[in-house]
Amino acid sequence: MTTTRSSWGSRFGFIFAAAGSAIGLGAIWKFPYVTAMNGGGVFLLLFLLFSFTLGLAQMMVEFTLGRTAQTGPVGVFRRLAGGAWPLIGLMGIVAGFVLYSFYSVVGGWTFGYLLLALEGEILTTDASALQAGFANYVSHPLWPVASHGAFILATLAIVIAGVEAGIERASKLLMPCLLAMMLILIARSLTLPGAWAGVVAFLQPDFSKLTPAMVVDALGLALFSLSLGTGGMIAYGSYVKRETPVLRSAAWVVGLSCLVAILSGLMIFPALFAFGLDPAAGPGLTFMTMPVVFASLPFGQVFAVLFFALLAVAALTSSVSILELIATLFLDEFGWKRRPVILGLSLAVFVCGIPAALSFGPLADVQWFGKSIFDVMDYSVSNVMMPLGGIGVTLFAGWRVWPVIASQSALPPLALSGLKWSCRVLAPTAIAIILLKNL
Repeated sequence: MTTTRSSWGSRFGFIFAAAGSAIGLGAIWKFPYVTAMNGGGVFLLLFLLFSFTLGLAQMMVEFTLGRTAQTGPVGVFRRLAGGAWPLIGLMGIVAGFVLYSFYSVVGGWTFGYLLLALEGEILTTDASALQAGFANYVSHPLWPVASHGAFILATLAIVIAGVEAGIERASKLLMPCLLAMMLILIARSLTLPGAWAGVVAFLQPDFSKLTPAMVVDALGLALFSLSLGTGGMIAYGSYVKRETPVLRSAAWVVGLSCLVAILSGLMIFPALFAFGLDPAAGPGLTFMTMPVVFASLPFGQVFAVLFFALLAVAALTSSVSILELIATLFLDEFGWKRRPVILGLSLAVFVCGIPAALSFGPLADVQWFGKSIFDVMDYSVSNVMMPLGGIGVTLFAGWRVWPVIASQSALPPLALSGLKWSCRVLAPTAIAIILLKNL
């Protein structure tokens, strides 16, 4: 059974959708946090360098593979090579399923906190009260599951409508909204007393802090913040029309992703330094620290609502790409209809995500290797499956189907040679180093 292949309505829509896939919750809290822990400006320079070299190269490869085969990750490896190669695509699908199962839990937290911000319940300067409130929320036996389900329903509503009518249309709306909300929050953050110290800490390089570990961290964040390694960009590339220029599109996506990361730093750092808060608070930066800033500002509730709406939008732009990635297995390989596939997958993800949603409360005592259910799911995807997928894709492109990549790339000879050896040696070696470090 076969179905008519969908495609993006415009290159602009494709770029916004792919950029939205790369821009998730990590761009809002993880990038500033990791940058703060790694010396500020020098880490930012490394991040940008790796994003526009190895990151851009791998994104080009994933887009090209998808556009060439006009099918999802499993079909790409099956059509272009066969044998055991489709197992790499299948691992990406499994990684996407596990990722979506716990990512939707965190996405649900953004929905819950957006509601709390609308009600004004998180506007307090008492940090201990905010910490207790966050702990009570995530450990509750009902609310994390309910918000997890609400987030899945919102993602379902977008993806079930299809590539052009659903994902592309939503991306054209959500991405400008995300950028607009960030600019408003940045404008307010930069007017705070002492804000400039945060800007300097974020942008000014201090090369005395440069270490080999920092280089590896910057490389890892650059590659995996671009949604590379699960096959999501292969899936999005499969909906690209054959005449769409891959290099230019990939450059736009990398550029937008890096822009949002920089904007997130300009949004977070000045506010933290103005209020003397710890920029290394990790997830707590979002849910337990930033409300202190909003409670101290005129019209603080308005800015709190904008901030958590921003987080919700960022979470959604990524979740729709993950759900679409998983769906390609059933849409392309089995020719099933979109509506039952999306409904069935959403239900399965909801059920599988319940243990993760409860792992901070009723299931907190369930531990594997000293980690909670949520942390085990996160670790297995981020530190094992995604790096292995990235290595598999680059080796496949560089050694197994390089003539296909070369014929589709439209690059000058020198750049093409650089891309080839990046795929064959540089990228897999670099990702292997990240994998070993994380393990």
